[in-house]
Parts: sequence; structure tokens; C-alpha cells
Amino acid sequence: MADDELAELRKRRMAQMQQQTADQQQMQEEIERQKQAEAQIHMILMQVLEPEARERLNTVKLTRPEFARAVEQQLVLLAQSGRLKEKITDDQLRALLQQIQPAKREFNIRRKG
Repeated sequence: MADDELAELRKRRMAQMQQQTADQQQMQEEIERQKQAEAQIHMILMQVLEPEARERLNTVKLTRPEFARAVEQQLVLLAQSGRLKEKITDDQLRALLQQIQPAKREFNIRRKG
């Protein structure tokens, strides 16, 4: 009976190890897909943005990564749809950022006294 229990434990452990290996492979594949997508986005941005505009977008990415990613996605979509006829300059990117940026709320604090 002890041999049966030992065999069952070995069997479970082997199945667990195989599952962990499969999970690790899936994670590696997902990381590779993300790297390829990032490289493709980077190549498209290199084609559609002038150097100053790329610098500005990189600066925005440092301070507001989600906002920068949304801008990148919009630029990639515009480029893929053929709506960009020329490279985007720094001034054009700055105007685009101001249009996309959500409106800031203003708070007025009044003291009653």
C-alpha cells in the first residue's frame, strides 16, 4: 500500500512539473509576441515621426506611460490606414497631444467665514 501511495505522489508531482513547464513556455511565447509588437510599433513610429517629435513622445512616455501608449496606438492606426501623408513634426505632435489630453478639472475652494 505504501508503494501505491508513493507511486501516486510521484505521478502527481510529475504532472505538476509538466504543467509548470507548459505555463513557462506560454509565458515565454507571450513575452516574445509583446516584444515583436513593440518592435513593429517602434518601426512605424520611426517612419511617421520626425526626430524631435519622437523625443517629445519618449519624454511623455517617461511621465505618463498610459497616455503615451494611447497616442502611439493612434499614430500607428493613422499610419496603417494611410491617413498620414508626411512625417509628423514636433509642433504637430504637440498640437495632437493637447487635443487628446483629457481636460483638467479646476477646483475652486471657498472658505466661508
